[in-house]
Amino acid sequence: MIKEIENQTKKLALALKVKGFMNVQYAIKKDKIYVIEVNPRASRTVPFVSKAKNLPLAKIASRVMTGEKLTNFNLKSKTKDMFAVKEAVFPFNKFPNSDLLLGPEMKSTGEVMGFDKNFGMAFAKSQIAASNSLPKKGLAFISLKNSHKEEGVQLAKQLIKLNFTLCGTGGTADYISKHGIKCKKINKVNQGSPHIVDILNTKKIALVINTGGGNSETQISDAVALRRATLANKVPYCTNMSTAKVCLEGIKSLKLKDISVTSLQDL
Repeated sequence: MIKEIENQTKKLALALKVKGFMNVQYAIKKDKIYVIEVNPRASRTVPFVSKAKNLPLAKIASRVMTGEKLTNFNLKSKTKDMFAVKEAVFPFNKFPNSDLLLGPEMKSTGEVMGFDKNFGMAFAKSQIAASNSLPKKGLAFISLKNSHKEEGVQLAKQLIKLNFTLCGTGGTADYISKHGIKCKKINKVNQGSPHIVDILNTKKIALVINTGGGNSETQISDAVALRRATLANKVPYCTNMSTAKVCLEGIKSLKLKDISVTSLQDL
């Protein structure tokens, strides 16, 4: 997919005769690539990539726009073996009734960078910088859609190894318990108190992994209430399995390694 995106970007740039920067937004669904928009301009990604690769991309692009050849510049990354993780900062806590769902439109109000030789640590640093600090232990809440439950067992095993205790909604807790992992049942909001939002409000939950959902009004209002409560209580919240796995990588690195801070100039 990445190779194909690179190929399509090159074709678009050549067809549009762009000199300088070009910003493309892609979306992938079911292994099909869609182009949302193409703009002949720079974007907020430019300073990020410049810092991550230690290349003055804006300066190079400006000179190319005035007629210099791209081949005059060495565009090879000068920061090999480093991971740079970009995290978006959102203003949801400033808007009491807003939902935390994202779409293709821009909602972030800033971005931060986590930079490290270790991927998990780079991710953890990005979360700390965006005020989403990851927990090293505590109670993790898991609620998964049926297609994720099998994967969820491996996730639960990893959480136990990392010193977390588990709780989950009925179906998820039953499935995890069946595989010999202790997981306490917690009510959904529509099942009555004490439910997940009540427990989040008592600050007892350290991490939320929720890939469930649904289309009924009850399921939608449940999901909105859960998202708002995680935000109000500053609890890290994973909405899909890939995010949850990366989150655990970050937690593992925080537990096993010391955080080191280096200025970009030193790198």
